[in-house]
Amino acid sequence: MLAPSLKIEGARYAITVDARRRVIEDASVVVDGGRITHVGQAEELRDVAAERTIDATGGVLTPAFVNGHMHISYAHAVRGLFPDDFVGRDRLREVFRLQSAMTEEEEYWTSLLAVIELTRSGTLTFVDPGSTRYLDACLQVYAEAGCRVVTGTTVIDLDSDLALPRCPTAEALARTDGFIRAYDRRLQGRLRAWAMPFSSDTASSDLLRGCKRLADTHGTGMTIHHNGGSTRMLEEVGALGSNVLLAHAAGIEDSEVEAIARTGASVVMCPSTSLKEGSGLGKRKLPELLARGVAVALGADSANSSNYLDAVRMMNAAALGFKDGRLDVHVVPAEQAVEMATLIGARALGLESDTGSIEVGKSADLVLFETRRAEWRALLDPVNNLIYSADGRSVRTVVAGGRVVVDEGRVVFADEAAVADRVQELGEGLLARTRTRVNSGRWPVE
Repeated sequence: MLAPSLKIEGARYAITVDARRRVIEDASVVVDGGRITHVGQAEELRDVAAERTIDATGGVLTPAFVNGHMHISYAHAVRGLFPDDFVGRDRLREVFRLQSAMTEEEEYWTSLLAVIELTRSGTLTFVDPGSTRYLDACLQVYAEAGCRVVTGTTVIDLDSDLALPRCPTAEALARTDGFIRAYDRRLQGRLRAWAMPFSSDTASSDLLRGCKRLADTHGTGMTIHHNGGSTRMLEEVGALGSNVLLAHAAGIEDSEVEAIARTGASVVMCPSTSLKEGSGLGKRKLPELLARGVAVALGADSANSSNYLDAVRMMNAAALGFKDGRLDVHVVPAEQAVEMATLIGARALGLESDTGSIEVGKSADLVLFETRRAEWRALLDPVNNLIYSADGRSVRTVVAGGRVVVDEGRVVFADEAAVADRVQELGEGLLARTRTRVNSGRWPVE
């Protein structure tokens, strides 16, 4: 059933991220049938009626945000478990050990809490890089939240020290093919199923080549955890292209930037995870990739990697981290940070025709910020304030495909407090069952 028509009326500013990058003062947006039908100044649209009107006086309206790399289904149960210095491969081994022990019920509730956190801070589109084991249990969450999901099943065919299920190449490709056939374009087309080999050091050339071939055959995409030094190999085996999203892209060199640009592949970087792990965010090739026209999205990685899912903080981390890392205030200006979390992020996922900007004909995926708050005033430049002053706690309303899913700062599809309590209980049970020692930090807990 389609949501009733909706009018968001009289926002102080609308940051459209349209082709002209317009910021409209005293803006109204009208939605019908889940799509944007009118965008303009409030006076121009005064006579356009809708079944529901939201008074947006003083607010800032933006497109809903895109999270290009988000392990959604495990992390909330063990959030904050790892101390500051537990990073890299050691952390990954523990992550996947715990994830492999999770039950369907645990995965459902942790995914629900993650979607609540994402939605309440304005994110409606995300890529789960194949880490959800019980997808059927999570589909109802995605349906009720109205979010747009790219997901798959992780496959590896080489030995690994990670607790990931390894299988022969032919079986891995058959699993990928079956997953895409079963899930692609479900949820009225909002769910896209991609090929998802885990990484180039856990997947053979045959598996990488085969996954890319399946993505091409089914008209879908492929994502892979990516590190420097393997870009050339991916290109040589035919595993790069315009439907490939490279996650993290840590340690790539200038020649690899050229290969990525040449093949039309996209990249997603997770600035908050890089900063938390002290892995040299500012040295990464984000500015060079953008300069070569590569679509670069931003990701939050997980609630036990970054450890937050707030897209506004994510944009802030990108804008500040690269300025500091390059010692150059011109790198990643506020406007570019917004683009990566909206239109360019959507382009990296192949979804720019449907979401990522406030334009007539696009899905009504919208975020209204309440700016009558201390951190937003004085409101003179809305883009500057959004990136450098605000965070997702000032989100007042979120509209997903024309349906209000966050109203006056509260999600309407779940009881957040009850879900949080349930995840706390399940998380403690998971740690007890797996005999996982809780690191209580360097201060005594009495």
